[in-house]
Amino acid sequence: MSSEMTKLVIDAVVEVAPDVDPATLDHDAPLRESLELDSMDILNIVVALSEATGMDIPEQDYGELTTVTAIARYLEARAASRATAP
Repeated sequence: MSSEMTKLVIDAVVEVAPDVDPATLDHDAPLRESLELDSMDILNIVVALSEATGMDIPEQDYGELTTVTAIARYLEARAASRATAP
């Protein structure tokens, strides 16, 4: 997993939840539960990531976006599939 994607995810989380300390953020903890985020917060994170990466993130994929690690892996996979698309 790239540190660039991880940084993008952390930046998006901090943008939505500015009281989060990136240094203590557990990359494998479920964001909703560990940071007490609601569905609008998650949507705002998705929008921030979509804007930062230029990638469309379909609503049906939101269930995969549970942790910093999972989101970074998802974005990497999407970026890789875009890079190989004709």
